[in-house]
Amino acid sequence: MSKRRSIISYDKLTIEQKKQILKEFPDGYINHLTTIKTPTGEMLDALIWETEECIYLVKINKTTPKVKPVADDDDDDFEDDFDKVPDLKEDDLDADSDDDDDDYDKPDADAGGDDDED
Repeated sequence: MSKRRSIISYDKLTIEQKKQILKEFPDGYINHLTTIKTPTGEMLDALIWETEECIYLVKINKTTPKVKPVADDDDDDFEDDFDKVPDLKEDDLDADSDDDDDDYDKPDADAGGDDDED
């Protein structure tokens, strides 16, 4: 006596059937897939899964990974500007250096060594 044959989509399997497939293919079923061409010319992957009462041809939907679009303005963040010298005016350099030099050599008024207050 031959077994009943059935074609079913993986999405329409019950939870118990999906658990049974996981038990029978613990390492995954990707290596057990068969590519089938439908009468309309569509190619699909299917898993041949045999139980005690039935032989199933389980249609597996191919899912295409969703790709996040890359914005063009993100490329500007990684430009190599390390070899460029910023535009500095000579006046800016002189003004900054004069202020720093004058204060650097002077002793602090609070640091004092005034021992006369005792």
